[in-house]
Amino acid sequence: MKKCMLFKVAGYIRLSKEDGDKTESDSIGNQRKLIIDYLKNKDEFVLYDIYIEM
Repeated sequence: MKKCMLFKVAGYIRLSKEDGDKTESDSIGNQRKLIIDYLKNKDEFVLYDIYIEM
């Protein structure tokens, strides 16, 4: 029997200066989507949270 290890991971998103003062910038939305899409196919990773630096 193969032992499966699970890792809790967090995403880190940073606001782009080009987005100005938007509350939820285009780059933040795109970064969130990239992180979530990447992790969909990684069964060993469990997304704990996504942190956003503004």
